[in-house]
Amino acid sequence: MSASSKPPAKLPPFDPGDPLGLDDLLGPEDLAVRDTVRSWAAGRVLPHIADWYERGELPGVRELARELGSIGALGMSLEGYGCAGASAVQYGLACLELEAADSGIRSLVSVQGSLAMYAIHRFGSEEQKRRWLPSMASGEVIGCFGLTEPDHGSDPAGMRTHAKRDGTDWVLSGRKMWITNGSVAGVAVVWARTDEGIRGFAVPTDSPGFAAPEIKHKWSLRASVTSELVLDDVRLPADAVLPEVTGLKGPLSCLSHARYGIVWGAMGAARASFEAALDYARTREQFGRPIGGFQLTQAKLADMAVELHKGVLLAHHLGRRMDAGRLRPEQVSFGKLNNVREAIEICRTSRTILGANGISLEYPVMRHATNLESVLTYEGTVEMHQLVLGKALTGLDAFR
Repeated sequence: MSASSKPPAKLPPFDPGDPLGLDDLLGPEDLAVRDTVRSWAAGRVLPHIADWYERGELPGVRELARELGSIGALGMSLEGYGCAGASAVQYGLACLELEAADSGIRSLVSVQGSLAMYAIHRFGSEEQKRRWLPSMASGEVIGCFGLTEPDHGSDPAGMRTHAKRDGTDWVLSGRKMWITNGSVAGVAVVWARTDEGIRGFAVPTDSPGFAAPEIKHKWSLRASVTSELVLDDVRLPADAVLPEVTGLKGPLSCLSHARYGIVWGAMGAARASFEAALDYARTREQFGRPIGGFQLTQAKLADMAVELHKGVLLAHHLGRRMDAGRLRPEQVSFGKLNNVREAIEICRTSRTILGANGISLEYPVMRHATNLESVLTYEGTVEMHQLVLGKALTGLDAFR
């Protein structure tokens, strides 16, 4: 019997939660990682997150970090030193599930693993790796990443924080701003200008002259610790400097790794909002029937589903490229630019389906929408990623 004459295989049922059948792209280990993180977030975060967000705090953050360490979520794509050594796709799936709970939880994990731990793992000495990475992987030590400054966000080359040699020591002075985990960190990876160029330093946060006052009055990422870092002549030994990199390529490569996690994470926030809208549309009645039965509501749901699952497919593709060692920074910019913008639009459209209820913390939609306003601009604004892609497409540099 020829292939064309074989009877057609029985089609699987349509799954509203996975309309493209993307789970077919995942292996048993991928699914196990996803289910582990989803279960942890459902039991540990979702019952409390609305209250944490309303109060503007993340209580028990150190305990949360240890729990995340116990499931292998901290520095999970790194090898050795107590890290899980997971694939890039598995790390992405974890980011998606964490941000489906809340962007602040994903940010805690992203800054810990993709910024602070990644910097030490890639650019640190063997002694630095052994000192910091095992305790960071377990969540016993929380890390932060000091690059952004009060007057230099998108232009890190203009940073004013500086480090000068004093004998065999280094002395750091300056300020960093909008630093996730700063007030609870045990180590800060701080980037500073030196006579040799920009260098990174592993700074124990109990060093004299180091302070990390928490930033209050946020209306986004409220269930997250955000701080300023103040370095007032912080004296460090010679071996505090990360020896394997000089220049902006160090912090920028860390940011690229973290942005990859955002590509996945944004789709988690979008999924949670879409699911809330879909459930609401099936049960909320107006004019004698569920609003999901009206054409305009179905059009909104269809458009959201298309963009949501296109975004997940894009994230999966980038993850496979990262696992193959073929992911370029421009491709990460492509993913962050598209997925965060689409995630915000999905949240806004979901809010319209929920009507007035959409602004209530009884539903996750407005919380995700406001969180994504921060995700949209941190680790590269829309404009910066547009210019990265513009330069790649035209060969012309429009940054200056």
